[in-house]
Amino acid sequence: QVQLVESGGGLVQAGGSLRLSCVASPNTFRPKNMEWYRQAPGKQRELVAFSSDTSTYYADSVKGRFTISRDNAKNTVYLQMNSLKPDDTAVYYCNMRSWSHDDFWGQGAQVTVSS
Repeated sequence: QVQLVESGGGLVQAGGSLRLSCVASPNTFRPKNMEWYRQAPGKQRELVAFSSDTSTYYADSVKGRFTISRDNAKNTVYLQMNSLKPDDTAVYYCNMRSWSHDDFWGQGAQVTVSS
């Protein structure tokens, strides 16, 4: 059974930075796509960043501030978040999709940005 474990959330002041990590196990799992979503209170879950072997994508709201990166050897995806704003406050979820199109989710990491 594939499991994703997230870390790195927390409380930060506006303008600060955080880095989220998401590690997949077992290490025999080889995901095709790695993604980060977020869900703020009262809002729908939204795609923040996406990484495949050939492309990356960022939501307009985070372009230039967030960077997704992956270490395939470690089955890990990262989300570096800089210049954080109060509107970035949300629970952040990592998602990994297998080559057979199965989706696996992390447990969620709370990110709170104070003004």
